[in-house]
Amino acid sequence: MNHSVTLITTIAAGFGIALVLGFLAEKIKVPALVGYLIAGVIIGPATPGFVADVHIASQLSEIGVMLLMFGVGLHFSLRDLLAVKRIAVPGAIVQMSFATVLGMLMAWWWGWSWGSGLIFGLSLSCASTVVLLKALEAHGVLETMNGRIAVGWLVVEDLATVLVLVLLPPLSGVLGSASAHVVDAKPLWMTIGRTLLEVSAFIALMLIVGRRALPWILWQVARTGSRELFT
Repeated sequence: MNHSVTLITTIAAGFGIALVLGFLAEKIKVPALVGYLIAGVIIGPATPGFVADVHIASQLSEIGVMLLMFGVGLHFSLRDLLAVKRIAVPGAIVQMSFATVLGMLMAWWWGWSWGSGLIFGLSLSCASTVVLLKALEAHGVLETMNGRIAVGWLVVEDLATVLVLVLLPPLSGVLGSASAHVVDAKPLWMTIGRTLLEVSAFIALMLIVGRRALPWILWQVARTGSRELFT
């Protein structure tokens, strides 16, 4: 009997190597995240030896991003963002704009197209919210005003990045993507408008459900007294 165990091998190899390299990174006073990244490179297709299933690893990484952003949401709320909006919002926009332009100039120097340079610059413009959270927690400044401003700054970057990722597919043809799908017969402005409308509807739904429905559901589950069910 032959059956596929790619999910098990991918998780086992990823966790096992990440544990070893994360431990070594901490021993040499380097963040464990560096070890985790190297572990991903080791089991990836760019290095010899064991290669994990790329498609499964990609899906697991998406789950990881969801859990990480959930952790960010536990530390920061919309009210906290509004409290530091005068610094976080313009600061994040200026910083992302400067980093994007700098990335585009570098890409232009390398001979890339302007579309590729724009995507490269946008990739450089967003810092890691999770890494910052861990650093602030380690130094005990997460609950300070400076810590809240820093987290709010990066939350704005995260929101801007989500908007960019949503708009990239309809703009792929304009950016010169060779793998773009068949061009839609609708005008570009109509496609972008529809995309923004869908995103706005989703955000409105989540704000309503997140504030009213989800707390009520969690309260009903908590009343059962089952820790397993609540988890």
